[in-house]
Amino acid sequence: MSANPESAASASPAEIAVTESQVPSAPLPGATILGYPRIGRDRELKRAVESFWKGSLDLDELSRAAAELRGATRSRLAELGLTQPASVPADFTLYDQVLQVTATLGAVPARFRDLLDADGALDVEGYFTLARGEGARPALEMTKWLDSNYHYLVPEIDASTPIGYVDTAIADQVREAKEAGAEVRPVVVGPISYLLMAKPSDEAAEGFHPLDRLGDVLHAYGHLLMDLQKAGATWVQLDEPALVSDSWNVDRERILQAVRDAYTWLGAIVERPQILVAGTYGSLGDALPVLGRAPIEAVGLDLVAGSLPEAGDLASLESKAVVAGVVSGRNIWRTDLDAALSTLEQLREHLPEGTPITVATSTSLQHVPHDVERETAIDPQIRSWLAFADQKVGEVIALARGLAEGREAIAAELAQDADLRNQRAAHPGVHRDEVRAAVDAVTEGDRTRAPYAERKAAQDERLGLPELPTTTIGSFPQTAEIRKARAARRKGEIGEAAYDEAMRAEIASVVALQERLGLDVLVHGEAERNDMVQYFAELLDGFVTTEHGWVQSYGSRCTRPSILWGDVVRPEPMTVAWSAYAQSLTDKPLKGMLTGPVTIMAWSFVRDDIPRAQVADQLGLALREEVADLEAAGIGVIQVDEPAIRETLPLRRADRPAYLEWSVGSFRLATGGAAPATQVHTHLCYSEFDVVIDAVDHLDADVTSIEASRSRMDILPAVAEHGFERQLGPGVWDIHSPRVPSQAECTELLQRAVDALGAEKVWVNPDCGLKTRAYAETEASLASLVGAARAVRATL
Repeated sequence: MSANPESAASASPAEIAVTESQVPSAPLPGATILGYPRIGRDRELKRAVESFWKGSLDLDELSRAAAELRGATRSRLAELGLTQPASVPADFTLYDQVLQVTATLGAVPARFRDLLDADGALDVEGYFTLARGEGARPALEMTKWLDSNYHYLVPEIDASTPIGYVDTAIADQVREAKEAGAEVRPVVVGPISYLLMAKPSDEAAEGFHPLDRLGDVLHAYGHLLMDLQKAGATWVQLDEPALVSDSWNVDRERILQAVRDAYTWLGAIVERPQILVAGTYGSLGDALPVLGRAPIEAVGLDLVAGSLPEAGDLASLESKAVVAGVVSGRNIWRTDLDAALSTLEQLREHLPEGTPITVATSTSLQHVPHDVERETAIDPQIRSWLAFADQKVGEVIALARGLAEGREAIAAELAQDADLRNQRAAHPGVHRDEVRAAVDAVTEGDRTRAPYAERKAAQDERLGLPELPTTTIGSFPQTAEIRKARAARRKGEIGEAAYDEAMRAEIASVVALQERLGLDVLVHGEAERNDMVQYFAELLDGFVTTEHGWVQSYGSRCTRPSILWGDVVRPEPMTVAWSAYAQSLTDKPLKGMLTGPVTIMAWSFVRDDIPRAQVADQLGLALREEVADLEAAGIGVIQVDEPAIRETLPLRRADRPAYLEWSVGSFRLATGGAAPATQVHTHLCYSEFDVVIDAVDHLDADVTSIEASRSRMDILPAVAEHGFERQLGPGVWDIHSPRVPSQAECTELLQRAVDALGAEKVWVNPDCGLKTRAYAETEASLASLVGAARAVRATL
C-alpha cells in the first residue's frame, strides 16, 4: 500500500484547521456517475490479482496492471462523454471498498497487528491477508453490501483499534489522474456507514459499539480530505448507504446525531475538497434534513430505489447541489427516459429556486457489466431493451441535456425509448397466458407440507443417518479439465456424448472421494454447472445469458448474472439425469441440488415490468416440477438453495413483511409437493441468520445450512433463543479463504453448535459450495470436518 505524506498524516488532530464557512470551488458537472465497474472489461483485475497471489506476478507488475486499468477506465468514460472536471469517479480498489478504508485507517484487528509497519500501515500482502486469512488466523468476516449481491469485508473495531490516516492510496489515484491530465472525484465509504457496517471485535468490552470511535475516525478522515485537496481533488464523494436503512442495532437518533457531528466537523475543515454525501440504495428519510443543515456542498439522492423527497425536506437543501440518481446503477434495463425526465422536472420544481441539479446514476455501476454492445449472441430485439454501464453513462448524459435544454433537445432519444418499450411489452415471451393462469391457480395448500414431526419420522426411517450427519453444500472444485470440456463443447470441438462422458467421469470421482472421506450424505459435485443460477437460466424459457457480462461479487470473484426477461417455463427436467447417475454409484443418500426462486431472481437481472412476487411464483412452479421428477427418480434428499433470501430483504423494516410473504411463499411453492419421506434442505450464506430467523423458520425446510465459521458461530444464541425446531448445519469451514482448517478448529466450532442446539439438531458441513477451491485443500478440509464430527460424536 502507499506511504503516508508528511503534510497530512504527520499532523496532529489539533492541526486540522476548521472554520464555520464553506469552501467555494468549482461546481459539480451536470452529468456524472457514482462509480464504475473496477474489474475491467475482460476481468483484467481478477487475472492480475490472482496471478499475484500465485506468485506469477510481482508487486510492480500488479501495480502497473492496476494503473493501466484505472487509465483505461478514465479514457473510456471520457470517450462516453464524461469530460468535465470531477465527472469521473475514482473508486478503484484491489479488493473491496470497505477494506480500502480499513487499510487507509490502519484499523486492523489484534490478530493482524503484526502486519502493520512502523507507521501503522499495511503492505499489499498484508491487505490481502485481511481479506483471505493466513495460517491459523481467519480472514475478516464477509457479508452482503446492503441488499445487493456484492460482499464486503466487515471491519472489526474496539476501544484499542489503531485508527489514523496511514495509507495514501485513495489520494494517490487523484495524483495519478492529475499527472495524466484528468481531474477525478475520489469516492470513499463515508465514516458513518463504515462504522455502522463494522462489528465489535472479539476483544471489545460488553456494550461497545464501533460508533464509539467516531471521533478518531473523523480525525483520520480529516487528514484524508486534506491530502485529497493537496492531490488536486476539487470534489470528494462520501458514500453513506447505511443511512437509508433502519435495521442497524443502534438507536436511530444516535445515528442522526453521528451524522450531525460528522458532517459538521468535516464540513468545517478549511483545506478540503467540496463534499458530496451520496445516500444510495434507498431514501435518506430523516437523514436528509440533517445533511441539508450540515456545511457540505452536495447531497446525492437515489430516486430509483428511493422516492422523491417531500418539498419540506427538499427545502433544507437550499444552497447545496443535488445529485439526482435517476438511472439505476443496479439493473440492466433501459431507463424509462420519459419517466426519469419527469422525476427530474418535479425535483427542480420542488427544490429552492436556483438549486443546481446533477443527473447521475442511483448507485455505483459496480453492480452491472461494462458494455451491452459486446453481447452479440443475445437476440438483437432483447438486446435493444438493455443498458449496461456504458449505455447508462449515455442515458445520464442525455437526461442532463434534456433537463438543461428542454425535452425537445432529446426528442429523438425519447421517441426511440418509447418505441422500444412498446416492442418489449408486445413480445410473445413477455406474457404467456398459461404461465399467468398457473400462478393464479396456486392455493395455500400448494405451499404446505405435512407437519415436521411426521416428516422427520419418515426421513429417519428412510435415510438411517448417524448423529451429526456430515455433508457438503453442493458444488465441488471446478477444475481446469471441467472448464476445458465446457469450452470445447461451446466451440463445437466435442459433441454432447463426449461432454457427458467427461462430466460423468468427474461425478464418479467426486462420489468416490466423498465415500473415501466418510461423508454421510453425498452430492454429485455439479461438474456440469457453470454457475448455480446460469445453469438453470440456460434450461428455462424466459432467460438469456451473456458472454461478457461479468460483475464483481467479492474480491477477485466475478459472476455473469443471467437476464430474466419473460415468463418462465421449464421445457424438460434439468438436473434429474445427473443426480440419478450419481445416486446409482453409491448406497449412501445423495442430494439433488436446485437453486431456489429468490436466489435465481436475486442473482439474475430480473425483469422490471411485473411484480417480483409474480416472477418468484413462476420460478417456484418450475422448480416444483423438478422436485417431483427428482423424487420419481429415487432421490430422497433435495436441497433448494436460497442464499440470497437475506440480501434482498428490504432495508426498511416496514417493507419486510410483504417481501417475506412472497419470498418465503415461493420457496414453499417449490417444495410444498415433496413427500414426507423426502428430506428438503436449504442453504443460506453470509446472511446474518439472526436477522431472518423467523423467515427461515417459515421456509419449513427440514435442514438449513448456514455460513457460521468466520463469525465463530455468533448466530447460535439467536437460533437457540428462537427455539428453532428443525435441523441446522452451521458451517465449520470457511470456504472463501484458502487456508485449511485443522480438525481441532472444526471440532471447537462444532462443539459450540452442539452445546447451543443439541446434537439431534446439528449437521456438519462447510459454509458454502466448494466450486472456487482446489482439490488438495478441499480434501484436507473435508477430512478435518469429518474428523470433527467423529470426535464430537464420541463424546455424546
